[in-house]
Amino acid sequence: MLLTPREIDRLLLFQAAELARARRARGLLLNAPEAIALVADAVCEAARDGRDHAGALAAGLAAVQPDEVLPGTADLVGHVEVEALFRDGSRLVVVPAPLGPGSPDGPGVVTAAPAPAEPPPAGQIAVRNTADVPIAVTSHWHLFEANRRLDLDRRAAWGMRLAIPTGSTIRWAPGEERTVPIRPIAGARIAMGFGGLVNGPLDASGALDRALELAAERGYLGAAR
Repeated sequence: MLLTPREIDRLLLFQAAELARARRARGLLLNAPEAIALVADAVCEAARDGRDHAGALAAGLAAVQPDEVLPGTADLVGHVEVEALFRDGSRLVVVPAPLGPGSPDGPGVVTAAPAPAEPPPAGQIAVRNTADVPIAVTSHWHLFEANRRLDLDRRAAWGMRLAIPTGSTIRWAPGEERTVPIRPIAGARIAMGFGGLVNGPLDASGALDRALELAAERGYLGAAR
């Protein structure tokens, strides 16, 4: 049987969770890796069962109780991030404080300055789902390269991402049109991967025109505007 790297990772996660379940069944208190494995496995299985993002998050929050872990473990696991496969595609699920709030002076606690506020959205863009299945776009996906069945002004979406909280998504039902807030991708502004339309600096001379041409050839709606 041939397995993809993603499938191999899922099996390793399941094995770690099975080991944690066996130890918990013997009455042992769980350490941080064991608790994380159980939380992540619960999220993935909930998605596989057909539950939505909120349902998978709830499953992760209920996977391990605070009295099932070793002292101080909750302080080490502030959140768990896992990419789960839902009916409408893969999405990141962030499970906050899955083992309880922990103690304010527990091990590993770092006091930091407040994070800088996100800049306000730079504008809005109308997006319509022409597919017969739901389509979701995550917070930091290059909107220009989003699903080819999403009808939007690709030129206006160049170098942009959704102006929503990190790790969250916006989902379009079949035939649904929504106007969503957008902001520029920050940092070095290099787009690698995504839909494979850029794979380089966003601000390079001619990059937009080359990407629009490639998008039109591949059937991305809105590329010819």
